[in-house]
Amino acid sequence: MNKQMIKDSLILFIITLAAGLLLGGVYAITKMPIAAAQEEKKQTAYQTVFSDAADFMEMEEADLEAAAAVLSQGGYEKDVIQEVKLARDAGGNSLGYVMTVVSKEAYGGELQIAMGIRMDGTVNGISFLSLSETMGLGMEAKNPAFYEQFSGKNVDRFAYTKSGASAEHEIDALSGATITSNAVTNAVNAGICYAESLGLEHGEQGGGADE
Repeated sequence: MNKQMIKDSLILFIITLAAGLLLGGVYAITKMPIAAAQEEKKQTAYQTVFSDAADFMEMEEADLEAAAAVLSQGGYEKDVIQEVKLARDAGGNSLGYVMTVVSKEAYGGELQIAMGIRMDGTVNGISFLSLSETMGLGMEAKNPAFYEQFSGKNVDRFAYTKSGASAEHEIDALSGATITSNAVTNAVNAGICYAESLGLEHGEQGGGADE
């Protein structure tokens, strides 16, 4: 190996090392602000789906590994409970649960929702934390006309339909976006399934699966 090759290799090594250190520094600087922004977004979503809650308390009994087992047993193996908190009023009384649920069935890979569910099993509402579907199709899930169909409903499980919702538990699917409709519906059902394991009392039962 001649001197020029050694020199070129040394220069390349120095450039690579400097770039690595620079990227590492940028990551270290931006990591905390990004995490803080994500946490703020999540807390805002929790307040959206449980607007009458004064605070959201950590739950020791909310074992996420146990949650995975509960969802698997319920048939929701492609859904993940990432976080669960207890929604409380100003007097410290329990109102229900807020949780972050991820579906791995979305057309774009994954979607993430925040959902609130009261102690009687009523779904307060859902809010999207992440959604990367096709514009004009799956992204229409962010349209209130779709996601508000889950709000204020007390059913055993939801089911989407392509022929027009006619029952309390039915959700009108997005036109041309059955995969997204299925992913969102299953994510909500997974949340209900796990909330039931924590303790719920349904006032009304819904129907079975559609298709």
